[in-house]
Amino acid sequence: MSRARGDLEQQVFAALAAGDGAMTTSDVRDALGGELAYTTVMTVLGRMAEKGLATRTRVGRSYEYTAVVDSAEVAAHQIHRLLDARGDRAAVLTRFARSLSAEESQLLVDLLQDSE
Repeated sequence: MSRARGDLEQQVFAALAAGDGAMTTSDVRDALGGELAYTTVMTVLGRMAEKGLATRTRVGRSYEYTAVVDSAEVAAHQIHRLLDARGDRAAVLTRFARSLSAEESQLLVDLLQDSE
């Protein structure tokens, strides 16, 4: 089964962000189901640290990683990726907006007005 470019990084990032704190490569691999090669997860984590998406702290001979952003930022990133993948952003956003409750709609309006 092949993955779209960036999907593995997104999955690793989501697992790291969902963790209770710093995670080793083995912790992240286990959180992803344990099917990926250790070296694959290690490479992705190293690249994420280089990109500033995770911090890396030396512990013994290996590293522990921590996501730089919180779970809300991960969800926002995932929404952007979905919008990018679908092509017709207006159609996706329209359907999304129509599915919001009155309270959620008002919150979104308030947030949009605050950002102007």
